[in-house]
Amino acid sequence: MTVADVVSTLHAWAPPGQKADFDRVGLQVGDPAAYVDRVLVALDLTPQVVDEAAEAGAQLIVTHHPLLFKPVGRVTANDPVGSLAWRLGRAGISYVAIHTNLDAARGGVSFALAEQLGIRDSQILAPLDGVMRKVVVFAPREAADAVRQALTEAGAGEIGDYRACSFTGDGTGRFRPEAGASPHLGMVGEDTEADEVRIEAVVPQWAVGAVRRAVAAAHPYEEPALDIYPLEGRATRQGYGVVGRLDAPERLPAFLARVRDALGAGALRYVGDDDQTVERVAVCGGAGLSFLPAALAAGADAYVTADVTYHRFFEALDTEGRPRMALVDAGHYETEAITERLIADRLRAEHPELAVDVTATRTSPMRTFTGA
Repeated sequence: MTVADVVSTLHAWAPPGQKADFDRVGLQVGDPAAYVDRVLVALDLTPQVVDEAAEAGAQLIVTHHPLLFKPVGRVTANDPVGSLAWRLGRAGISYVAIHTNLDAARGGVSFALAEQLGIRDSQILAPLDGVMRKVVVFAPREAADAVRQALTEAGAGEIGDYRACSFTGDGTGRFRPEAGASPHLGMVGEDTEADEVRIEAVVPQWAVGAVRRAVAAAHPYEEPALDIYPLEGRATRQGYGVVGRLDAPERLPAFLARVRDALGAGALRYVGDDDQTVERVAVCGGAGLSFLPAALAAGADAYVTADVTYHRFFEALDTEGRPRMALVDAGHYETEAITERLIADRLRAEHPELAVDVTATRTSPMRTFTGA
């Protein structure tokens, strides 16, 4: 197995096309053709993680947070980012990041966080907007099944919890092959009519290229008629955060204890009424404050995320200064540490022959002082 094989598995799960515009994901250091039989997974890349991988004989490290996040002008051994890249190169270890593309994936980071907190019936909190397309293919009737299968395998036709969704209508295709053509039907220079079907399916924008290639391979015509249209509205399978419910309502202090204990958080910062009841809960692993309006609109009693600054806590208050909901900052590392297991489990399921380890290193540099 190669580094490229592992990257392909990760990208099939969390396509890089669904990452945030500011993000950097995928293979960041190393050789895509390099052999791999052991992988180390971590939330962050640190010197300790690189040393751990080298000692274990891992040829590849996969992290959630990317090392090369901001533009890099040079790679030298005397700066924190460059020194890690230099250390990887010297050890012959390749390095891959799977960041906001995993945040936005169905079954991704926030889904794992919700499960960790005992939240049920999870749905995407903030679906991606403006990313869906409609693909329309015209094909002879006898090729319809093959074309539909190709669309499905390329990632088209996924709506919520349904796959292989499409619509097929009947029609008549007309064309005249010109000199140089090798028509599947008809003769060069003659007008031809064909019994055809119109096949329609939705597709995310990042899968359009794969859909074009799949149709070209499955379609009997040398020049398949294929249209792509932009769709208004939001995606049904991709987005940030989730919202769901607890098995039973509980008072806010009990809910906070649940979060603290489940995540191993030393402390929680929050806005909320200690007398309130919590049942409907929204979560977003990592820095998810930008989705607070979505959590409020979803009717969440509490929203668990991280990296909430002092002034932003005020956004959870109403015009009288009362909490509109409980806003809980449980820590960036704490809300995303589950990502290590999530990635490792995926790789183990897809590649049983691959040894996949989760780092023993707590990669967060932050500590909480609670007194003597």
